[in-house]
Amino acid sequence: MNKGFFWGTIAASAMVLAGASYWLGWQQSAAKQVNASGSSTATGSGKVNAAPPATMVDAARVRLAPLAKAITAVGSLRSDETVVVRPEVSGRIAEIGFNEGQPVAKGSSLIRLDQSIQRAEMQQAEANLALAKSRIERTRDLAAKGFLSAQAKDEAESNFKVSQAAYELAAARLTKLEIKAPFAGFVGLRMVSVGDYVKEGQDIVNLEAIDVLKVDFRVPEIFLKEISVGQSLQLTLDAVPDKTFTGKVMAINPLLDANGRSVVIRAVVKNTGVTLRPGMFARVTLFSSQQENGMTIPEQALIPIGDDVFVFKIADNRALRTKVDIGQRRTGFVQIVRGLSPGDVVVIAGQPKLRDGAPVKVATLDGGAVGATTTPTAAIDAKKS
Repeated sequence: MNKGFFWGTIAASAMVLAGASYWLGWQQSAAKQVNASGSSTATGSGKVNAAPPATMVDAARVRLAPLAKAITAVGSLRSDETVVVRPEVSGRIAEIGFNEGQPVAKGSSLIRLDQSIQRAEMQQAEANLALAKSRIERTRDLAAKGFLSAQAKDEAESNFKVSQAAYELAAARLTKLEIKAPFAGFVGLRMVSVGDYVKEGQDIVNLEAIDVLKVDFRVPEIFLKEISVGQSLQLTLDAVPDKTFTGKVMAINPLLDANGRSVVIRAVVKNTGVTLRPGMFARVTLFSSQQENGMTIPEQALIPIGDDVFVFKIADNRALRTKVDIGQRRTGFVQIVRGLSPGDVVVIAGQPKLRDGAPVKVATLDGGAVGATTTPTAAIDAKKS
């Protein structure tokens, strides 16, 4: 055997063994560094990656608060009083005494029809009445002196009554030519103009009293025992999203709707500033009895996914996605029926940056700033104490 070849093989094997020993030593050193720091990981290529940084979030505690048991429904607003102005007699419109969409006082003149013919009839009836009155006075004097028979006296009195009735009829016809507002309110958009000939019963304009509005809504018959006149309620409207209006139950229909097995309720709500309008869609929350110790969280903590609702609960400096069941809603808050416990802390701002189990750091808790050097869990525990 060639000695040079033998010694060359030995030298190559020694180099391979030396390289393997060096690589194993390096891996063990890297593993020790990882175990010591707890914040790095070694990859197959020998590179070390840092753990993801904690995400800054705002948080709030689950609180216990007294909640009123509520019944929710939908309804429509109605005018306190409403009427469509229509003439009782035919005629030509001579004057319109209102501006469209503006308020009018009770008794103010809305429409006046042409009165020329009726005034002439009125004058004729007035003259006939005056003549009949003078005749009855002379007849009574003559009858008292015995110059006239009782029959002549009766005929004169009858003619006087007929003339008086004719005068009153002419006066009533003249009155029907002017339409006055039956109550104070706002007029709508007129459907006629000056000079139009209108027939009896023709629509002219609508009049609405809206200082106070009514709201009609229905609730299932199972809630009948929980409803009473004078009960308070709240209204929210899509047309006025930034306000909540309060009202009271005015009346309960004694006849239930047989089709839907529901109770028809009418409530009243003050329309301060005339913000609301009849016909608006309203969401009604009717409060019945008090329920103590309901768990609530800010509404912005909710994360709806399909038919389910989740929140990020903070535990051990991590955000854990937790499914919850919600109950009643109030302005800015929502009741938690299942999924959380009193004192739990949930994320209310910063959810889009989170995933389940991600590390977090609380910037504010219940609206107050948390110290930058304090860990989230320590800050939460400090606030609890």
